[in-house]
Amino acid sequence: MSKVPTETQAVPASETDAPDKPGDSYVQSFARGLAVIRAFNAERPEQTLTDVASATGLTRAGARRILLTLQTLGYVEAEGRLFRLTPKILDLGFAYLTSMPFWNLAEPFMEELSAQVHESCSAAVLDRTEIVYVLRVPTHKIMTINLSIGSRLPAYCTSMGRVLLSALDEATLDATLDASRITAHTPRTITDKDELKKVIAQVRTQGWAVVDQELEGGLISLSAPIRNRRGQIIAAMNISGNAQRNSAKQMVKAFLEPLQKAAQSVSNMVALRG
Repeated sequence: MSKVPTETQAVPASETDAPDKPGDSYVQSFARGLAVIRAFNAERPEQTLTDVASATGLTRAGARRILLTLQTLGYVEAEGRLFRLTPKILDLGFAYLTSMPFWNLAEPFMEELSAQVHESCSAAVLDRTEIVYVLRVPTHKIMTINLSIGSRLPAYCTSMGRVLLSALDEATLDATLDASRITAHTPRTITDKDELKKVIAQVRTQGWAVVDQELEGGLISLSAPIRNRRGQIIAAMNISGNAQRNSAKQMVKAFLEPLQKAAQSVSNMVALRG
């Protein structure tokens, strides 16, 4: 199986998601603070001041001020020369998750779906060129990486990503694909932009997506949209399976209807919540 990138590596401050030409409302110190937080990941859970400065493109003095501020607020702790994030940092992510209308609504339906089809079930939202997992009910381990809440994967070659991309207008879709790091994770990965747009257009028309071993060999994923009361796609729900157990056609035949029913049930509950 090909190795899937976790896409969690720290990005220098000059390459963060800040606007190209920040206006008067842009708070640079806040952006730098977020860059420091993002510098910590699974590969680098503990870092020295020099490490953080190098990863973010900040001066040592600038990195030190931010780290000490985060330490004072309880988001960072230090042991000797090493800094690490504290569990309090989870408050930032869970503030988002708990504000999502389908956070508490989707999980029971996903658990029921997973038990029915005996496959893993997940939900994700789109963040620029990536999908971010917000719910997951795992069963069999079918990937070489561990997926959990907060995990990111490229949108262009995942079934949930294509469902979410299908909601974009043409200009935004073009910009998103242009900004994506499109590489062949497997021999099946679609890397041609025009072909990707055709596939996404088909997803938009049929209302669901299936990806057959484009992200990782042996992994097949089937996805359907979760919509708000206005019919807008706000998330995607998927079923992931192993190609040794079911082919893509078999998954669509056996799992599409229960998947769509579960996604529609969540959408209905979201609509009732307003």
